[in-house]
Amino acid sequence: MAQGRVIVVTGPTASGKSALALALAERRSGTVINADAMQTYDAFPILTAQPSADERARVPHALYGVLPLSETLSAARWRTLASAEIEGCLAAGRTPILCGGSGLYLRTLMQGIATIPDVPQQVREQANADWQALGADAFRTRLAEKDPAIVARLKPGDRQRHVRAWEVASATGRPLSDWQTDAGSPAPWRFATILLAPERDWLRGRIESRFDAMLGQGVLAEVRQVFDRSPDPRWPGLKAHGAPELFRHFRGELPLEKARQIAIDHTRQYAKRQMTWFRHQLTPDLVVDPQSAQALASVAQYLTKTEA
Repeated sequence: MAQGRVIVVTGPTASGKSALALALAERRSGTVINADAMQTYDAFPILTAQPSADERARVPHALYGVLPLSETLSAARWRTLASAEIEGCLAAGRTPILCGGSGLYLRTLMQGIATIPDVPQQVREQANADWQALGADAFRTRLAEKDPAIVARLKPGDRQRHVRAWEVASATGRPLSDWQTDAGSPAPWRFATILLAPERDWLRGRIESRFDAMLGQGVLAEVRQVFDRSPDPRWPGLKAHGAPELFRHFRGELPLEKARQIAIDHTRQYAKRQMTWFRHQLTPDLVVDPQSAQALASVAQYLTKTEA
């Protein structure tokens, strides 16, 4: 293994990233390090398609299920956690293999991120209270007065990101978009980035069959256990695809089949947004069709050729 090289396996949800990363880890004495925001949370291992006990026994895995649903995981925090895992792998002579589809997290690690001061708790609470009092549309309008550049990049109704921009501007007197232009230092390692780029219809079918498999594996009981705890709806970990729809089912608002279909549709839309992001924001070293029987072989060959 080249000194300081990190393998990155990324792509849209359900494209086969975990299976490829596992196979590479077995071949290269590697550790699979999670680069998916939702898989970092502990309460939905089935719903977020975290590695099984058997897969974890085959090779070491890191940063899966390590946070409670209530904790906020920013790109900067993930970068710190992932960097520590990478350093530990390299020191032990293992190959770090980042695996996940959270593109912003990966870009933050590879290219750097601004160091934004911590926001006081009272400012966070006030920002959330303002969102609640003003409503999403009025809050967005007010935020545009503070930070028009960030509003132009945010989807309407995205509470977490709107509130984050508001609290940063309130606490620091400087717009979040301004902070983000100061990217900081990139990571010190060399990255080999593998992008899985499946054909659209194949991926749509995979998303549907995977959700149905989750239903067979007990995902209803898993999500119901969290629902019965009456969690705060603001918890970041509750955004896992399928959780909002199944919560609506448990509240009697949707029959299970309707909740299933909406969850599948939302996941497909997310996969489409991921691919758009990868096309415009990522420059992979190798693009692979996961449908190909030669996918693993082509990745292994590429990594061997670029070892030095």
